[in-house]
Amino acid sequence: MRTVEISVGVFMLAGIFALILLALRVSGLSIQTAQSTYHVHAFFDHIGGLKVRSKVAISGVNVGRVVSISYDKTEMRAKVVMEIDSQVNNIPTDSTAAILTSGLLGEQYIGITLGGEEKTLQEGGEIWNTQPAQILEDLIGKFLKQSVKEVE
Repeated sequence: MRTVEISVGVFMLAGIFALILLALRVSGLSIQTAQSTYHVHAFFDHIGGLKVRSKVAISGVNVGRVVSISYDKTEMRAKVVMEIDSQVNNIPTDSTAAILTSGLLGEQYIGITLGGEEKTLQEGGEIWNTQPAQILEDLIGKFLKQSVKEVE
């Protein structure tokens, strides 16, 4: 009887531990030690549903995360600060940053398309060539307007 109780207790602890790890993964938090990173800024006309801790990817590979999102009064655009892994130190200064969506209605993240410039981004570097988020409601509205024009 005692063996059954102990094994049930161990099984319950393993289940609770698994749920904690799952919650950390889903929330974007991690229990990993901090790696060496550098910060890059990008300015967007519209950020859509982009959030802090969203991933930053190059060719689909996660290379960083969004640290902060704010409104820049001088540029009058959204300023997104990204934390990039220092091992990825070859991003050209003429690269393009776009807000993309995973799947049809998935989470939004920043995708960086590399440019051809030899000079690379350093700490505090800025990406000026950006593409805003595609807003699903805007796309539906454009489609409906086009459909109404065709009917008339």
